[in-house]
Amino acid sequence: MTSVVAKTNLLGLTKPKLEAFFESIGEKKFRATQVMKWIHHYGVDNFQEMTNLGKSLREKLAELAEIKGPEVVSQHFSEDGTRKWVVRVASGSCVEAVFIPERGRGTLCVSSQAGCALDCSFCSTGKQGFNSDLTASEIIGQVWIAAKSFNSVPHKEDRAVTNVVMMGMGEPLLNFDNVVDAMNLMMDDLGYGISKRRVTLSTSGVVPALKKLADVTDVSLALSLHAPNNELRNELVPLNKKYPLEVLLPTCMEYMSRLSDKRRITIEYTLIKGINDQPEHAKQLIKLLRDIPCKINLIPFNPFALSDYQRPSNNAIRVFQQQLLDAGYNTTVRRTRGDDIDAACGQLAGQVNDKTRRSERYRDKLLNVKQLASEQARPL
Repeated sequence: MTSVVAKTNLLGLTKPKLEAFFESIGEKKFRATQVMKWIHHYGVDNFQEMTNLGKSLREKLAELAEIKGPEVVSQHFSEDGTRKWVVRVASGSCVEAVFIPERGRGTLCVSSQAGCALDCSFCSTGKQGFNSDLTASEIIGQVWIAAKSFNSVPHKEDRAVTNVVMMGMGEPLLNFDNVVDAMNLMMDDLGYGISKRRVTLSTSGVVPALKKLADVTDVSLALSLHAPNNELRNELVPLNKKYPLEVLLPTCMEYMSRLSDKRRITIEYTLIKGINDQPEHAKQLIKLLRDIPCKINLIPFNPFALSDYQRPSNNAIRVFQQQLLDAGYNTTVRRTRGDDIDAACGQLAGQVNDKTRRSERYRDKLLNVKQLASEQARPL
Protein backbone atom coordinates (compact mmCIF):
# COMPACT_ATOMS: atom_id res chain seq x y z
CA MET A 1 0.00 0.00 0.00
CA THR A 2 1.40 3.40 -0.96
CA SER A 3 1.27 6.10 1.67
CA VAL A 4 -0.26 9.47 0.87
CA VAL A 5 2.12 12.35 1.54
CA ALA A 6 0.35 15.24 3.25
CA LYS A 7 0.40 18.48 1.32
CA THR A 8 2.13 21.50 2.83
CA ASN A 9 -0.32 24.23 3.80
CA LEU A 10 1.22 27.49 2.61
CA LEU A 11 -1.29 29.75 4.35
CA GLY A 12 0.55 29.86 7.68
CA LEU A 13 4.12 30.00 6.39
CA THR A 14 6.11 33.15 7.08
CA LYS A 15 8.33 34.47 4.29
CA PRO A 16 11.49 32.67 5.54
CA LYS A 17 9.57 29.39 5.87
CA LEU A 18 7.95 29.79 2.47
CA GLU A 19 11.35 30.53 0.91
CA ALA A 20 12.69 27.35 2.52
CA PHE A 21 9.74 25.41 1.11
CA PHE A 22 10.43 26.60 -2.43
CA GLU A 23 14.12 25.76 -2.13
CA SER A 24 13.18 22.29 -0.85
CA ILE A 25 11.24 21.60 -4.08
CA GLY A 26 14.01 22.96 -6.31
CA GLU A 27 12.56 26.43 -6.95
CA LYS A 28 13.94 29.94 -6.46
CA LYS A 29 13.29 31.80 -3.19
CA PHE A 30 11.67 34.77 -4.92
CA ARG A 31 8.64 32.59 -5.61
CA ALA A 32 7.72 33.09 -1.95
CA THR A 33 7.10 36.80 -2.57
CA GLN A 34 4.82 36.07 -5.50
CA VAL A 35 2.79 33.43 -3.71
CA MET A 36 2.44 35.43 -0.48
CA LYS A 37 0.90 38.30 -2.42
CA TRP A 38 -1.60 35.97 -4.08
CA ILE A 39 -2.58 34.39 -0.78
CA HIS A 40 -2.74 37.36 1.57
CA HIS A 41 -3.27 40.36 -0.71
CA TYR A 42 -5.81 38.80 -3.03
CA GLY A 43 -7.23 35.89 -1.04
CA VAL A 44 -6.42 33.34 -3.75
CA ASP A 45 -6.41 29.65 -2.75
CA ASN A 46 -6.16 28.11 -6.23
CA PHE A 47 -2.67 27.85 -7.72
CA GLN A 48 -4.10 27.92 -11.25
CA GLU A 49 -5.15 31.54 -10.68
CA MET A 50 -1.56 32.62 -9.93
CA THR A 51 -0.93 33.82 -13.45
CA ASN A 52 2.66 35.05 -12.94
CA LEU A 53 3.75 31.49 -12.14
CA GLY A 54 4.62 29.12 -14.96
CA LYS A 55 2.24 26.27 -15.76
CA SER A 56 4.71 23.60 -14.61
CA LEU A 57 5.20 25.33 -11.25
CA ARG A 58 1.45 25.71 -10.77
CA GLU A 59 1.04 21.99 -11.41
CA LYS A 60 3.89 21.15 -9.02
CA LEU A 61 2.35 23.30 -6.29
CA ALA A 62 -1.05 21.70 -6.80
CA GLU A 63 0.58 18.32 -6.25
CA LEU A 64 2.71 19.22 -3.22
CA ALA A 65 0.94 22.08 -1.47
CA GLU A 66 -2.40 23.62 -0.59
CA ILE A 67 -3.81 26.90 0.69
CA LYS A 68 -6.36 25.93 3.28
CA GLY A 69 -7.96 28.05 5.96
CA PRO A 70 -10.31 26.81 8.66
CA GLU A 71 -13.81 25.88 7.53
CA VAL A 72 -16.39 28.60 8.07
CA VAL A 73 -19.29 26.93 9.87
CA SER A 74 -21.39 30.06 10.33
CA GLN A 75 -21.22 33.84 10.22
CA HIS A 76 -23.26 36.10 12.49
CA PHE A 77 -24.10 39.80 12.13
CA SER A 78 -24.90 42.07 15.06
CA GLU A 79 -27.16 45.08 14.87
CA ASP A 80 -24.15 47.26 15.82
CA GLY A 81 -22.06 46.07 12.86
CA THR A 82 -20.05 43.47 14.75
CA ARG A 83 -19.43 40.21 12.88
CA LYS A 84 -18.62 36.79 14.31
CA TRP A 85 -17.26 33.80 12.44
CA VAL A 86 -17.48 30.28 13.82
CA VAL A 87 -14.77 28.20 12.14
CA ARG A 88 -13.91 24.52 12.43
CA VAL A 89 -10.24 23.61 12.91
CA ALA A 90 -8.42 20.33 12.24
CA SER A 91 -9.13 18.93 15.70
CA GLY A 92 -12.85 19.03 14.95
CA SER A 93 -13.54 21.80 17.46
CA CYS A 94 -14.95 25.17 16.48
CA VAL A 95 -13.47 28.51 17.49
CA GLU A 96 -14.67 32.06 17.05
CA ALA A 97 -13.28 35.26 15.58
CA VAL A 98 -14.98 38.64 15.99
CA PHE A 99 -14.72 41.82 13.91
CA ILE A 100 -15.61 45.08 15.66
CA PRO A 101 -16.04 48.17 13.46
CA GLU A 102 -15.30 51.56 14.99
CA ARG A 103 -14.86 55.03 13.60
CA GLY A 104 -11.73 54.98 11.45
CA ARG A 105 -10.71 51.40 12.24
CA GLY A 106 -11.81 47.78 12.33
CA THR A 107 -10.52 45.43 15.00
CA LEU A 108 -10.43 41.66 14.56
CA CYS A 109 -10.34 39.53 17.71
CA VAL A 110 -8.52 36.29 16.87
CA SER A 111 -8.48 32.94 18.68
CA SER A 112 -5.28 30.96 19.32
CA GLN A 113 -6.60 27.76 20.93
CA ALA A 114 -9.68 25.56 20.80
CA GLY A 115 -10.89 26.23 24.31
CA CYS A 116 -8.43 27.36 26.94
CA ALA A 117 -6.13 25.51 29.30
CA LEU A 118 -6.58 28.25 31.89
CA ASP A 119 -9.73 28.50 33.97
CA CYS A 120 -10.41 32.18 34.58
CA SER A 121 -13.64 32.25 36.54
CA PHE A 122 -15.27 35.10 34.58
CA CYS A 123 -14.59 33.78 31.05
CA SER A 124 -16.97 31.62 29.04
CA THR A 125 -14.12 30.13 26.98
CA GLY A 126 -12.43 28.79 30.09
CA LYS A 127 -15.58 26.96 31.11
CA GLN A 128 -15.51 25.03 27.81
CA GLY A 129 -12.29 23.25 28.75
CA PHE A 130 -9.41 22.71 26.31
CA ASN A 131 -8.94 20.70 23.13
CA SER A 132 -5.96 21.85 21.06
CA ASP A 133 -3.58 24.57 19.96
CA LEU A 134 -4.38 26.16 16.63
CA THR A 135 -1.81 25.94 13.85
CA ALA A 136 -0.35 29.10 12.34
CA SER A 137 -2.59 28.49 9.31
CA GLU A 138 -5.68 28.32 11.52
CA ILE A 139 -4.73 31.53 13.34
CA ILE A 140 -3.82 33.64 10.31
CA GLY A 141 -6.71 31.95 8.51
CA GLN A 142 -9.13 33.93 10.67
CA VAL A 143 -7.60 37.17 9.34
CA TRP A 144 -7.64 35.76 5.81
CA ILE A 145 -11.34 34.88 6.08
CA ALA A 146 -12.27 38.28 7.51
CA ALA A 147 -10.30 40.21 4.89
CA LYS A 148 -11.86 38.20 2.06
CA SER A 149 -15.37 38.72 3.46
CA PHE A 150 -15.00 42.47 2.88
CA ASN A 151 -13.50 41.96 -0.58
CA SER A 152 -10.66 44.17 0.59
CA VAL A 153 -7.06 44.18 -0.59
CA PRO A 154 -5.00 44.39 2.65
CA HIS A 155 -2.46 46.96 1.46
CA LYS A 156 -5.13 49.53 0.54
CA GLU A 157 -5.78 52.40 2.92
CA ASP A 158 -9.47 51.55 3.10
CA ARG A 159 -8.97 47.96 4.21
CA ALA A 160 -11.54 46.74 6.71
CA VAL A 161 -9.21 45.01 9.20
CA THR A 162 -6.82 47.64 10.55
CA ASN A 163 -6.13 46.16 14.00
CA VAL A 164 -5.77 42.61 15.29
CA VAL A 165 -5.95 41.56 18.93
CA MET A 166 -5.00 38.09 20.13
CA MET A 167 -7.87 38.19 22.63
CA GLY A 168 -10.13 35.47 21.29
CA MET A 169 -10.36 31.94 22.60
CA GLY A 170 -7.24 30.63 24.32
CA GLU A 171 -4.06 31.90 25.96
CA PRO A 172 -1.74 33.00 23.11
CA LEU A 173 1.50 32.47 25.02
CA LEU A 174 0.65 28.80 25.56
CA ASN A 175 0.75 28.40 21.76
CA PHE A 176 3.89 30.47 21.38
CA ASP A 177 5.46 29.46 18.05
CA ASN A 178 2.24 29.34 16.03
CA VAL A 179 1.03 32.65 17.45
CA VAL A 180 4.35 34.38 16.72
CA ASP A 181 4.36 33.12 13.12
CA ALA A 182 0.78 34.28 12.62
CA MET A 183 1.49 37.73 14.09
CA ASN A 184 4.56 38.10 11.88
CA LEU A 185 2.36 37.40 8.86
CA MET A 186 -0.09 40.04 10.06
CA MET A 187 2.70 42.62 10.15
CA ASP A 188 4.57 41.56 7.00
CA ASP A 189 3.99 43.87 4.03
CA LEU A 190 3.59 40.73 1.92
CA GLY A 191 0.93 39.63 4.41
CA TYR A 192 -1.47 42.17 5.88
CA GLY A 193 0.86 45.11 6.51
CA ILE A 194 -0.58 45.90 9.94
CA SER A 195 1.57 48.12 12.16
CA LYS A 196 3.24 46.50 15.17
CA ARG A 197 1.40 49.07 17.26
CA ARG A 198 -1.91 47.69 15.94
CA VAL A 199 -1.22 44.01 16.59
CA THR A 200 -1.81 43.26 20.27
CA LEU A 201 -1.16 40.09 22.21
CA SER A 202 -3.28 39.69 25.33
CA THR A 203 -2.00 37.38 28.04
CA SER A 204 -3.08 36.29 31.49
CA GLY A 205 0.59 36.19 32.43
CA VAL A 206 2.58 33.15 31.25
CA VAL A 207 5.85 34.58 32.53
CA PRO A 208 8.44 32.26 30.88
CA ALA A 209 6.90 32.78 27.43
CA LEU A 210 6.56 36.51 28.04
CA LYS A 211 10.27 36.70 28.86
CA LYS A 212 11.24 35.33 25.45
CA LEU A 213 8.59 37.21 23.47
CA ALA A 214 10.75 40.30 22.93
CA ASP A 215 13.41 38.12 21.29
CA VAL A 216 11.10 37.29 18.40
CA THR A 217 8.56 40.12 18.02
CA ASP A 218 7.65 43.63 19.15
CA VAL A 219 3.87 43.61 19.05
CA SER A 220 1.84 45.59 21.56
CA LEU A 221 0.98 43.97 24.87
CA ALA A 222 -2.22 43.72 26.88
CA LEU A 223 -2.34 42.18 30.35
CA SER A 224 -5.51 40.48 31.57
CA LEU A 225 -5.18 41.73 35.14
CA HIS A 226 -8.75 41.82 36.55
CA ALA A 227 -7.70 42.19 40.19
CA PRO A 228 -5.51 44.62 42.18
CA ASN A 229 -4.06 42.07 44.62
CA ASN A 230 -2.81 38.49 44.63
CA GLU A 231 -5.53 37.10 46.88
CA LEU A 232 -8.36 38.16 44.60
CA ARG A 233 -6.48 37.45 41.37
CA ASN A 234 -5.79 33.90 42.56
CA GLU A 235 -9.56 33.37 42.49
CA LEU A 236 -10.28 35.14 39.21
CA VAL A 237 -7.14 34.13 37.29
CA PRO A 238 -5.76 30.88 38.81
CA LEU A 239 -2.52 31.24 36.82
CA ASN A 240 -1.65 33.97 39.32
CA LYS A 241 -0.87 31.28 41.91
CA LYS A 242 2.08 30.26 39.73
CA TYR A 243 3.12 33.73 38.55
CA PRO A 244 1.99 36.27 41.17
CA LEU A 245 1.86 40.00 40.56
CA GLU A 246 5.32 40.68 42.01
CA VAL A 247 6.74 38.37 39.32
CA LEU A 248 4.34 39.17 36.47
CA LEU A 249 4.38 42.97 36.46
CA PRO A 250 8.20 43.35 36.32
CA THR A 251 8.23 40.86 33.43
CA CYS A 252 5.69 42.98 31.55
CA MET A 253 7.81 46.07 32.21
CA GLU A 254 10.89 44.28 30.89
CA TYR A 255 9.09 43.41 27.66
CA MET A 256 7.90 46.97 27.16
CA SER A 257 11.38 48.38 27.85
CA ARG A 258 12.80 46.32 24.98
CA LEU A 259 10.47 47.79 22.37
CA SER A 260 11.98 50.24 19.91
CA ASP A 261 9.38 52.91 20.64
CA LYS A 262 7.51 54.19 23.66
CA ARG A 263 4.30 52.28 24.07
CA ARG A 264 2.05 51.75 27.04
CA ILE A 265 0.83 48.38 28.19
CA THR A 266 -2.93 47.94 28.08
CA ILE A 267 -4.38 46.75 31.37
CA GLU A 268 -7.57 44.73 30.87
CA TYR A 269 -9.80 44.80 33.95
CA THR A 270 -13.17 43.04 33.91
CA LEU A 271 -15.51 44.70 36.41
CA ILE A 272 -17.67 42.17 38.29
CA LYS A 273 -20.42 43.29 40.63
CA GLY A 274 -19.44 42.96 44.28
CA ILE A 275 -16.20 41.16 43.43
CA ASN A 276 -13.61 43.65 42.16
CA ASP A 277 -15.57 46.85 41.51
CA GLN A 278 -15.44 48.59 44.87
CA PRO A 279 -13.71 51.96 45.58
CA GLU A 280 -11.12 50.12 47.67
CA HIS A 281 -10.25 47.96 44.67
CA ALA A 282 -9.73 51.11 42.60
CA LYS A 283 -7.40 52.50 45.27
CA GLN A 284 -5.39 49.27 45.28
CA LEU A 285 -5.21 49.30 41.48
CA ILE A 286 -3.93 52.88 41.48
CA LYS A 287 -1.18 51.90 43.90
CA LEU A 288 -0.30 48.69 42.06
CA LEU A 289 0.17 50.41 38.68
CA ARG A 290 1.80 53.64 39.86
CA ASP A 291 5.19 52.90 38.26
CA ILE A 292 3.85 51.25 35.10
CA PRO A 293 3.21 53.29 31.93
CA CYS A 294 -0.19 51.97 31.00
CA LYS A 295 -3.70 52.63 29.83
CA ILE A 296 -6.57 50.89 31.56
CA ASN A 297 -9.46 49.26 29.74
CA LEU A 298 -12.41 48.57 32.02
CA ILE A 299 -14.65 45.76 30.76
CA PRO A 300 -18.08 45.43 32.37
CA PHE A 301 -18.71 41.72 32.90
CA ASN A 302 -20.78 40.09 30.17
CA PRO A 303 -23.01 37.35 31.64
CA PHE A 304 -23.04 33.79 30.30
CA ALA A 305 -24.84 30.60 31.27
CA LEU A 306 -22.15 28.88 33.36
CA SER A 307 -21.48 31.85 35.63
CA ASP A 308 -23.38 33.51 38.45
CA TYR A 309 -21.31 36.71 38.27
CA GLN A 310 -23.17 39.91 37.47
CA ARG A 311 -22.47 43.16 35.65
CA PRO A 312 -21.97 46.19 37.93
CA SER A 313 -24.39 49.09 37.72
CA ASN A 314 -23.55 51.93 35.36
CA ASN A 315 -23.04 54.18 38.35
CA ALA A 316 -20.53 51.78 39.95
CA ILE A 317 -18.64 51.61 36.66
CA ARG A 318 -18.52 55.42 36.38
CA VAL A 319 -17.32 55.81 39.98
CA PHE A 320 -14.57 53.24 39.47
CA GLN A 321 -13.45 54.88 36.23
CA GLN A 322 -13.48 58.37 37.76
CA GLN A 323 -11.18 57.26 40.59
CA LEU A 324 -8.64 56.08 38.02
CA LEU A 325 -9.02 59.20 35.90
CA ASP A 326 -8.53 61.42 38.94
CA ALA A 327 -5.31 59.52 39.68
CA GLY A 328 -4.03 60.38 36.20
CA TYR A 329 -4.65 57.08 34.39
CA ASN A 330 -5.93 57.04 30.82
CA THR A 331 -9.01 54.90 31.49
CA THR A 332 -11.73 53.83 29.09
CA VAL A 333 -14.80 51.67 29.53
CA ARG A 334 -15.17 49.12 26.77
CA ARG A 335 -18.55 49.48 25.18
CA THR A 336 -20.32 46.15 24.91
CA ARG A 337 -20.42 45.11 21.26
CA GLY A 338 -22.05 42.14 19.61
CA ASP A 339 -23.80 40.84 22.72
CA ASP A 340 -26.84 39.93 20.61
CA ILE A 341 -24.67 37.35 18.81
CA ASP A 342 -22.68 36.31 21.92
CA ALA A 343 -19.61 38.09 20.59
CA ALA A 344 -18.92 40.33 23.58
CA CYS A 345 -15.68 40.11 25.53
CA GLY A 346 -15.62 36.99 27.70
CA GLN A 347 -18.53 35.34 25.87
CA LEU A 348 -16.67 33.44 23.15
CA ALA A 349 -17.38 29.76 23.60
CA GLY A 350 -17.14 28.00 20.25
CA GLN A 351 -17.81 24.25 20.19
CA VAL A 352 -14.91 22.62 21.97
CA ASN A 353 -14.32 18.89 22.11
CA ASP A 354 -13.14 19.17 25.69
CA LYS A 355 -10.24 16.91 26.67
CA THR A 356 -10.24 18.15 30.26
CA ARG A 357 -13.89 17.31 31.17
CA ARG A 358 -14.03 20.79 32.70
CA SER A 359 -17.13 21.76 30.75
CA GLU A 360 -18.87 18.57 31.91
CA ARG A 361 -18.08 19.35 35.54
CA TYR A 362 -19.41 22.91 35.18
CA ARG A 363 -22.62 21.71 33.55
CA ASP A 364 -23.16 19.18 36.33
CA LYS A 365 -22.49 21.85 38.95
CA LEU A 366 -24.93 24.26 37.30
CA LEU A 367 -27.59 21.55 37.04
CA ASN A 368 -27.20 20.71 40.74
CA VAL A 369 -27.54 24.37 41.69
CA LYS A 370 -30.68 24.76 39.58
CA GLN A 371 -32.21 21.62 41.10
CA LEU A 372 -31.46 22.86 44.61
CA ALA A 373 -32.97 26.27 43.83
CA SER A 374 -36.09 24.58 42.45
CA GLU A 375 -36.45 22.42 45.55
CA GLN A 376 -36.04 25.38 47.86
CA ALA A 377 -38.68 27.30 45.93
CA ARG A 378 -41.35 24.66 46.60
CA PRO A 379 -43.97 25.58 49.20
CA LEU A 380 -43.72 23.73 52.50
